[in-house]
Amino acid sequence: MTDATTKETFSFQTEVGQLLDIVAGSLYSNREIFLRELVSNASDACDKLRYETLTNPSLADNTDQFSVSLEIDKKAKTLSVSDNGIGMSHDDLLETLGTIARSGTGAFLESLKDGEKGGLGLIGQFGVGFYSAFMVADNVEVLTRKAGEENSWQWSSDGKGQFTIEPGDRGECGTTVVLHLKKDAKEFLEEARVRHIIKTYSDHISFPVMLGTETLNSASAIWTRAPKDVTKEQHTEFYHHTSHAFDTPWLVLHNRVEGAVSHISLLYIPSTAPFDLYDAERKSHVKLYVNRVFISENTKGLIPTYLRFLRGVVDSEDLSLNVSREMLQSDPKLAKIKTALSKKVIGALKKKAKNAPQEYEDFWQNFGSVLKEGLIEDPSLRDRLLEICLFSSTLNGELTGLSGYVERCKDGQDAIYYMIGEDAKKIAHSPHLEGFRAKGVEVLLLSDHVDEFWLQHITEFEGKTFKSVTRGATDLDKINSDEKADDNKDDADSPALNDLIAAIKLELGEVVKDVRPSKRLTDSPVCLIADDGDMDVNLQRLLKQHGQLTENMPRVLELNPDHKIVRKLAERAKGDGAATDSLLKDAAHLLLDQARIADGEAPADPAEFVRRLSAIMDSAL
Repeated sequence: MTDATTKETFSFQTEVGQLLDIVAGSLYSNREIFLRELVSNASDACDKLRYETLTNPSLADNTDQFSVSLEIDKKAKTLSVSDNGIGMSHDDLLETLGTIARSGTGAFLESLKDGEKGGLGLIGQFGVGFYSAFMVADNVEVLTRKAGEENSWQWSSDGKGQFTIEPGDRGECGTTVVLHLKKDAKEFLEEARVRHIIKTYSDHISFPVMLGTETLNSASAIWTRAPKDVTKEQHTEFYHHTSHAFDTPWLVLHNRVEGAVSHISLLYIPSTAPFDLYDAERKSHVKLYVNRVFISENTKGLIPTYLRFLRGVVDSEDLSLNVSREMLQSDPKLAKIKTALSKKVIGALKKKAKNAPQEYEDFWQNFGSVLKEGLIEDPSLRDRLLEICLFSSTLNGELTGLSGYVERCKDGQDAIYYMIGEDAKKIAHSPHLEGFRAKGVEVLLLSDHVDEFWLQHITEFEGKTFKSVTRGATDLDKINSDEKADDNKDDADSPALNDLIAAIKLELGEVVKDVRPSKRLTDSPVCLIADDGDMDVNLQRLLKQHGQLTENMPRVLELNPDHKIVRKLAERAKGDGAATDSLLKDAAHLLLDQARIADGEAPADPAEFVRRLSAIMDSAL
């Protein structure tokens, strides 16, 4: 237990020190946001205590009306922000005001260094809004007492590497942040300036923000107002408050639902992807209120994980105030709210995709890979989600929806063709697409990790089956092409080609599952495909990367009968000496390695690859 009479000195976590250097030196032009951040923190502290008093009424003994109070002392050149909220213990101070306890801190700091605009956008996202105080103050003091505890504490720092914690003198729970303002920050000692900042950035705060006896904000929950009574600017500032972000919301969804489970939702879709979008915990960041009483920052079961990019609040009068957060997660009423919210969001996205397709593409670039997770996780809404999914395509490299793809299908085409890989631009140059391109058949280029998995749950769309161009034989012959047929193509079943296939099979043995003529190649000599019923090529690659597969399954090597190299080798394979022809044997392995390289893989034996290539070149010369 910490000695309540000792003054202790601590060093900031390394990342905090770096952050404070950046805050003090770079983030200058928009310094007024420090007050928004401190008032927002104070409001959150009041919310937390109000929730705790639901199950522990004794904590409310020293709290009357929750509020945030501002005090200006021109003589001392200080600005103070106080609240009567939850307060902090000694350990809370150490954890909250000495570290950045978030994943991705390194990337965060690198982005801060990139420039002022990016830095402002990142401060809030990493929950370090308090540190913005050092933009205007050369010393900051925090006097705090945690609700339910006897001791109070004073934290103090000049933001230059160290901070102290010592016993404080505070009679009630809550926190006061005192900023000793820099010489060039005297503007924040002017009441008119402070009023303007609060009205601009913090009008939405649902607790009174006081300057003396004057209330500076509307002090009403913004989501309870009629949508027509909330301005775009008010939405933007409330979005900043709830999401700790600095961008503007891409879409605002403000709805009231009356019925079996009545609720109000005010949800925002960001215009830029949050840092923790791919965090392993996949937490929701929509706050839950019950009758305007804050319950939880990230209630499980309120928002599906595939909509975790949403920010905002949900407030219901039909949920119980007295239920624990853990029990709340299994409340059937919460499940109904979750379904209603999901349908509302998907419906709004569908409308946006139809009415503003270019804007929707911007959304998709940010959040499409996350939204597609719902194709696996939410079978009940799978069809609705498929309707709003976009995919890269061989059609001019543009994004397309599935309905648009189906409309463009050729006569005789009964499949939606796709290819999966790590990069859509690289996939677009794959040999596997040559025959499809020659026939004018569109192929979807899928490069998100989730693509491999949702395709295992969905087999068709609008009567067309999904078919990988890297698995199984092609059925291009039955598709009517826009291109004029080439009547000079060699017979794929010619005796010479069959001799070559036999020779390659003999040489490669079990390394390949089969060798056969290709109907998908027009320019390249070879490619590798998975046989019908086998695991697709990209799935094998993913499983190997994650250690769930040690060896690739043997694949089928396809030869292009019309390629010059294949024809020359076929002629060479005619004779009786094919079985002992060292050049033919080397060529078999080189063709296999060429197919591997085209798929982004390395040759199985680089040294042998180099030897064989040298031998072939020496023979040709």
